[in-house]
Amino acid sequence: MGIIKIITEKNFDRLETPDKWDGYRIRHGARAVLLDETSRIALMHVSKQNYYKLPGGGVDPGEDTEMALRRELLEEVGCTDINIITDLGEVYEYRDQWEMKAEHHGFIVKKSGDIISPSRTEKEIENGHETVWVDGIDQAIKLVEFGKSFVDEYGQWFEIERELAFLNKAKNAYFVKEKE
Repeated sequence: MGIIKIITEKNFDRLETPDKWDGYRIRHGARAVLLDETSRIALMHVSKQNYYKLPGGGVDPGEDTEMALRRELLEEVGCTDINIITDLGEVYEYRDQWEMKAEHHGFIVKKSGDIISPSRTEKEIENGHETVWVDGIDQAIKLVEFGKSFVDEYGQWFEIERELAFLNKAKNAYFVKEKE
């Protein structure tokens, strides 16, 4: 798949600095539109800031994107096994304030194993991360969109734009076909 969206400071009505982008450090990540057996979708509710995002995270040294995705879904959701249904593509984020280019790869994934207790990081626990299962893609989009009015941290603005890009791509590429 290709690039779904490129998010820059311009998305938030700020000046972007493309002349500096070549020097930014690159952070790779993996995100999932994770379905259960009834096609509910897993979202991470960050209760401290009252917003929602897709499960997933960074690719660690020595991992490929799929390995990172599996690890993150185990850590954040407690998902012991998954089947990747489709590759959605990538979302690039140029975060000028952090001099970072984030390259997140998105997938539609179905849980195939058991759910165990997640092993979240201290920061995730502090921020009140909890997994919620929502009925359908439209509800997931609505909840992520809802968070726009609450986020006040630089990185969260990018997260919400990224998640909406993945969810809308999933809706158009997979969920519309599923109903036909």
